[in-house]
Amino acid sequence: MKPEFENIPLVKNESKKRFEIEVNGHFAFIDYRETDSQIILIHTEADPELAGTGAAVAVVEKTLVYIKESLKKLLPFCPYVFAYIKKHPEWKRIVDVTFERYDQL
Repeated sequence: MKPEFENIPLVKNESKKRFEIEVNGHFAFIDYRETDSQIILIHTEADPELAGTGAAVAVVEKTLVYIKESLKKLLPFCPYVFAYIKKHPEWKRIVDVTFERYDQL
């Protein structure tokens, strides 16, 4: 993650069901659903003002750390998150082995 995002806190916005970071009044976020043992990541998005800044990568990395620390398993249905994990296989360890595309990571 780019250094400018390191000190920006990840917010678990439970009312909107998304993990988010705010950068100069703009948001990068991941929609999620949660069970007792899993966090399902559905869709990653960044406001147009953040396009190309690395904010989407930052919110993904911060969310993966949150999931790891929560001791829950990840279901990466979001194509952006799935592609990120495929590029960074060290994160596969938090993916639930029951995930239908686990072997493609």
